[in-house]
Amino acid sequence: MLAVWTLWLRELVRFYRDRHRMIGAFGQPLLFWLLIGSGFGGSFQAGGGTYLEYLYPGTLMLVLLFTAIFSTISVVEDRREGFLQSVLVSPIPRSGLVLGKVLGGTTMALLQGVIFLALAAALGISLRPPAAVSALGPVFLVAFGMTGLGFCIAWRMSSTAGFHAIMNVFLMPLWLLSGAFFPRSGAPAWLGFVMEVNPMTYGMSALRQTLSAGSSVQAEGLPSLPLSLIVTAAFAAFTFFLSMVSVRRQK
Repeated sequence: MLAVWTLWLRELVRFYRDRHRMIGAFGQPLLFWLLIGSGFGGSFQAGGGTYLEYLYPGTLMLVLLFTAIFSTISVVEDRREGFLQSVLVSPIPRSGLVLGKVLGGTTMALLQGVIFLALAAALGISLRPPAAVSALGPVFLVAFGMTGLGFCIAWRMSSTAGFHAIMNVFLMPLWLLSGAFFPRSGAPAWLGFVMEVNPMTYGMSALRQTLSAGSSVQAEGLPSLPLSLIVTAAFAAFTFFLSMVSVRRQK
């Protein structure tokens, strides 16, 4: 547990000291939300709400995604700098390495998500405090799953350039096809099937349903909240298991 705590704290300190990563992880999704939401605002309505309201949960997921990407870059950097090798040859169990790194990235994503939720009123989004609090559970599960997936990918990368390329090609389509950008009901049949089997769709559904409680945006046509939470939790556990398997392989 001391090793987990140390690695967790190290991830937070490194992320806090690198202000460019903080700005990129939070500022880029916010800018995306403002530009895209405003551009489509006059031509898209969802559940009686504006497109900015519809896109808000998707932007929250994008904040979590970007934070997970930026946090797991440290895996590639630690290997290049030699820190990772020193941890691997120490008596620390490799499970402690995985748990410390993943929890560190999850905590950073959770904090960024809380900040974005706190800015809802300033951004013109009607969000009641109980809805924001209830959304913290799905936010944690989504952040943990994305960070675990980022860890799996980063563990196999030898350069940050390759890591960025894989993350953009792999994770961004998963986000776009999660219902964050457009609803599944209006998509073609084949695209709707892809969205249905996409695990991020259920995380997006959980976020949208918890955030839409009591607001004008309705959660019609989405998987049920219990099913969404179960699938999201299973995805988080699966990515953590993959991270454990990846680390235990002989390098």
